[in-house]
Amino acid sequence: MKKTALILTILVLCVAVNAQNNNFEMNNNSPTTVKPSKTQFMVRGYGHTGLNSLKSKEEKESSFVGSAFAPIFLFKHSDKLMFEAELEFVLEGNELEVGLEYADVMYVVNKNLTLRAGKFLLPFGTFMERLHPAWINRLPTRPLGFGHDGIAPASGIGFEIRGAFDLGGPKLNYSAYATNGPRLKDGSIEPEEAGLLSFNNYEDNNNSKAFGGRLGFLPFSDSSAEIGFSGYTTNGVGKKDSAYENVGAFLYAIDFSFVKQIPALNGIIDIKGQYNNSKVDNAFYVEMHEDGDEEEYTFNNRSNSFYTQLSYRPTMADSDFLKKIELVGRFSNFNAPEGAEWEEQSDQYAFSVNYWMSWRSVVKIAYQTTNSIGGHDGGGTINGLFIHWAIGL
Repeated sequence: MKKTALILTILVLCVAVNAQNNNFEMNNNSPTTVKPSKTQFMVRGYGHTGLNSLKSKEEKESSFVGSAFAPIFLFKHSDKLMFEAELEFVLEGNELEVGLEYADVMYVVNKNLTLRAGKFLLPFGTFMERLHPAWINRLPTRPLGFGHDGIAPASGIGFEIRGAFDLGGPKLNYSAYATNGPRLKDGSIEPEEAGLLSFNNYEDNNNSKAFGGRLGFLPFSDSSAEIGFSGYTTNGVGKKDSAYENVGAFLYAIDFSFVKQIPALNGIIDIKGQYNNSKVDNAFYVEMHEDGDEEEYTFNNRSNSFYTQLSYRPTMADSDFLKKIELVGRFSNFNAPEGAEWEEQSDQYAFSVNYWMSWRSVVKIAYQTTNSIGGHDGGGTINGLFIHWAIGL
């Protein structure tokens, strides 16, 4: 708590000092002359809270979930140089967890090219980079394959180039980056996760870096549709000088988006989808039996997941109440490798009725059912009711 209070104090002081300094900038040639500064500072972000009720064959849980707050700090040094950062304050159990989602410097070379360095959200598909904030995600939960034990990288520390081109109607956007590579979990600490990749790699554990990128194509002049292709690869995910140092990995994703107001349907249709595929080179891991004996084993380390989502909002309805209602449905699937301790096959259906209090404040009432075979909890069916309120600041 002391560390959290210190962080908050520093942030408040920085905002106050920056706001004071931004009023005027002294001209070096004439100390009595002032000119407006191009420096700008802005605080945005989002927060959410709610109620989760989960029921499986063995047990039932119901709890209000602790509020989460994610302030986003935007600093514009000039027309070309900018800085952005997002902190995350989340109540997990009885602890307050503080995290740094991203913090990076951006330099705009021209309208087609921007450079970025630091910790940034990876454009591996679109969900984690564009859609995961609570007030943008149309459901209270993430699709299978994202988050803890997921196979899609969310962020990385490194360098990126990105930009876009107008092709005279159609548009093209691109990104290419190099980051610290992921780490392979070898099972020495968590035997049940041997073979999984951990993407929270703040310091690289070997000399291999991860390289990736995304190419997005918007075929229509109104930019209503986009299809994207992403890749992510590294030659080494194991600790230096270990048996896993040269274990490589290759991941790819395909994403799709279509958003358009359709008069015949009296509203807006929003379709989203993403397919993720992960291939890690085969390696040998050690299984510890209850009698103390050790046994080596291996498996074909391939995983995949996908989700598809449809939402409809009657924005052209005569009723002001109906205009604020949104209906959402999502199906997601996750398949982990056969033979792994985390072997799993899961299907998930989620449905939500959303009420938009404003364009950036939404109340979601959702029902979700997940059917699993395998996994850390042995599989089964888990049904959930979620009532969440999210707001973008």
